[in-house]
Order: sequence, then structure tokens, then C-alpha cells
Amino acid sequence: MTDLKPNEVETAEFAFEVFKQDNLLDGSLLGKFIFCCGINPSQETLKKMGMTEKEGQKKFTLEELLPIVSQLKKEVKDQGCYEDFIECLKLYDKNENGLMLVGELSHSLLTLGEKLTDDEVDELFTDCLDEENDEGEIEYIPFLRRMCELDPPLKPQKKK
Repeated sequence: MTDLKPNEVETAEFAFEVFKQDNLLDGSLLGKFIFCCGINPSQETLKKMGMTEKEGQKKFTLEELLPIVSQLKKEVKDQGCYEDFIECLKLYDKNENGLMLVGELSHSLLTLGEKLTDDEVDELFTDCLDEENDEGEIEYIPFLRRMCELDPPLKPQKKK
């Protein structure tokens, strides 16, 4: 039994219907399933929950997935939100004018927390980052708004 709200169960059931094969969800799709449920845990957390890198290594029933969704929903409450990210980037705003060095932003994304790759940072900057000024600074609030999907990306998304 889980403590999910009816709409959360419905969302999980819908996501399961999208990804299931033979009434089972492959462990390699656990991350996509969880993201569709509106939860964004780290890759490390997903691996602890049973996500596999290769297909066929593990399978989940919907009944096994609902407690995972419930547990992750509780854990997500402890994760940062948009306002927390602003406070973090304010640490790099030396003049308290809403600007930070693009190099510091890049370095932070590459080295802190759940580290991004160079390619991921390049893609994120293409989608979310305005042009830097002559001092190599960017306005970090518009960047964060796009990154957190509060504003549309700068460039239209490519269909995959």
C-alpha cells in the first residue's frame, strides 16, 4: 500500500502503460518512468531503486513501482527548488547585480553535485543561456528560469 494521492497513482499508471512490455517495465526505463511521474531524482538514487543500464536485467510490475514512486516523492521534498538555485548562484554574484561569470557557472555544473558532461553543459547553455556581456558575465535568473522550465528555451527543441 502506498500513500500516493489518486492523481499520482493515475499518473504512474499512465506512465506504466506507455513504457510496459508484457505488463512489465524494464529496469533500464525506470528513470524515464519516474521522470514521467514528475519526480527528478539523481542517477545514483535511481540505481539504488533498481534502474539498470542494460535492457532485460530487471523487470518491474506496476505494484512494485508504486512504492518506489511513493518513496521518491517523499525524498524529493528535501531537494532544492528554483528559489534555492537562485540563492546558490547569488554566491557568485560578487557585485550583487544579478550577474555572474559564465566560466564560474560552467565550472560549477561540471564539478559540483551531480556533475554534467561538457556536452550536457554545451546543450544546456545553447538552450538556456543568453549572450554574455563584455566582462564574460550572464544574468543568472533568466538562465535558471529556462533551466527550470519556467520560461521557454531560447531555441526550439529538436524532435528525437
